[in-house]
Amino acid sequence: MTPTSPDPLPFEPAQAVPGKRFASPFAVTTPPGAEGWESMYPYYALLSPERAEFEDGKFWFFDGMHNPEPLYPFDTIMTENWWVAVSQMSTRVWPIPLAGGIDHRIINGYLYISPNAVSDADEVAARAADFEIRAGHYYENWDEIYEQWVAKATDCIERLKGLHFAPLPHKEPESAVFSHRGLFSTYDLLTRYSELIHNMFEMGSYHFEMLNLGYGAYLTFREFCQAAFPGITDQTIASMVSGIDIMLFRPDDEVRALARLAVELGLTEQLLGTEDPEAALAAVAAQPEGGRWVEAFEQAKDPWFWFSTGAGYQHSDRAWMDDLRLPFTALRGYIKNLLDGQDIDRPLEAILAERVRVTDEYRTYLPTDADRESFDGLVELARKVFPFVENHNFYVEHWHHSMFWSKVRELGDVFVAHGFLDDREDIFYLHRNEIYSALYDLNIGWATGTEARGVTYWRPEVERRRRIRDVLKANPPQPALGVPPEYITEPLTVMLWGINQESVQEWLGSEDQDPNQLNGVAASAGRVTGRARVILDPEQLHEVEDGDILVCRITAPSWAPVFSRLAAAVSDVGGIMAHTAIVCREYGLPAVVGTGFATTTIKTGQLIEVDGGNGVVRVLEDVTA
Repeated sequence: MTPTSPDPLPFEPAQAVPGKRFASPFAVTTPPGAEGWESMYPYYALLSPERAEFEDGKFWFFDGMHNPEPLYPFDTIMTENWWVAVSQMSTRVWPIPLAGGIDHRIINGYLYISPNAVSDADEVAARAADFEIRAGHYYENWDEIYEQWVAKATDCIERLKGLHFAPLPHKEPESAVFSHRGLFSTYDLLTRYSELIHNMFEMGSYHFEMLNLGYGAYLTFREFCQAAFPGITDQTIASMVSGIDIMLFRPDDEVRALARLAVELGLTEQLLGTEDPEAALAAVAAQPEGGRWVEAFEQAKDPWFWFSTGAGYQHSDRAWMDDLRLPFTALRGYIKNLLDGQDIDRPLEAILAERVRVTDEYRTYLPTDADRESFDGLVELARKVFPFVENHNFYVEHWHHSMFWSKVRELGDVFVAHGFLDDREDIFYLHRNEIYSALYDLNIGWATGTEARGVTYWRPEVERRRRIRDVLKANPPQPALGVPPEYITEPLTVMLWGINQESVQEWLGSEDQDPNQLNGVAASAGRVTGRARVILDPEQLHEVEDGDILVCRITAPSWAPVFSRLAAAVSDVGGIMAHTAIVCREYGLPAVVGTGFATTTIKTGQLIEVDGGNGVVRVLEDVTA
């Protein structure tokens, strides 16, 4: 796991040149106190001198959407998982004509990624022929394959649910001896850990089985619209597929239903009387009608509260299941709105009406029956695949991954019980491959009766890594490194991260750029002026007040209950199909995403204007104020 000292580079690392390139990834220096950070990560995820010319010539951007903080060693399982899973779909399974895989590198603990493009005309043509056959099969049988996908994903979750970890017993129980099985606790501990890791990679493969095709269908529709309707905005195109009732809104819908039930049963005083969820539950349970509400609450929790407060890729993003404060904050807000006579439903009917209006209007602009037939087919396909593009997120990043982190914590308890670690959370400072060695060390100590080396080895190593990560966290990453690309064709990069030629040029900046204006993706229409609320950690969501403009790196779907209190939203990263963009459109909130620098430019309390129609955010009070 520990790399050797790097050889001298065969060139002088480049610094950023405005209008030409970003700083070389090799020019990024290690902050004092974080020396040796590379030892926390696998060799293949690091920059390497032997590939220096290649790596310096690529375009790398910081993946703040999935991993806004320095990676914990164990959490790299998520990034390494999709490094293979998403890339193989684009390169070896479909393959997508113009898009290759997505490279990863960890630099100062932060994840940078780089999409590969396919430009050779013969290769593009050959890939297109394969793609038409393979993707066509999925598109033609989408509903049936999606139904099969749900069954596979649910089965994977159920098997994960059945995995449990416990400390090795003082003595192997008689039942294990007299069953003549011949396999004992040490074997079970190792195989269950293997099952846990394999279960993660299994779900990771399901994650991208259909996702790239979902984005591909939308991109094809987008390209048709851009060619047929010059000047049409991404926002207008997105409005033609909006208004679909997706699973990611279901947890918020469950909270709304619980608010209505609380009003109906006369339990509002108990739920509004305290900010402590456990105290509120106890107060409700003591009421004559409380049992009915508590039963409804428990039914809603599983699975809908397996809802991560982040992207699901970091163990530190706790789920509603672990921390009830966010759903209870939303619950109290909905109860107050109901008592004030307000409507708490999402404006779904209005969004659907707008979808029909916009679609019908643009269809009339098409000159021929053939054009209209193509348009109809493409918009129908985009609407068909869109629910999967979002619904997969609940099954994978929320339900499965939140449960996965809870199982890793169970294993952390095993290491605590055997004296390897002081706290269950310390397990995340070990890479998954190191845990195999640590488990075998634990088994050796248990089997021989000799104290395992891990008892004295892992505590100081965890403390060393903790100190390093704290230093890295205090040194934010640059948004991009390397050489800007001539073109970007990888669908997730465009649709999810919002990376295109325009955003790259914005990051490079120019001498005449207005320091009080940020440009990004026009994600949801409307213009609003209000006070900024900068949120860098889900823990801060409880600080949001009515009328705030949310400014964040990226939102998570589980933040949806907060959106009913907002005037608008702004994010550092994201494209037209990022969750921030989708949620804002469904809630009718103005939004600008993919600004790059909103959280480092804007301060909480500043007066800002969000122009969601044009993708512009203006700071109306001086940034130094």
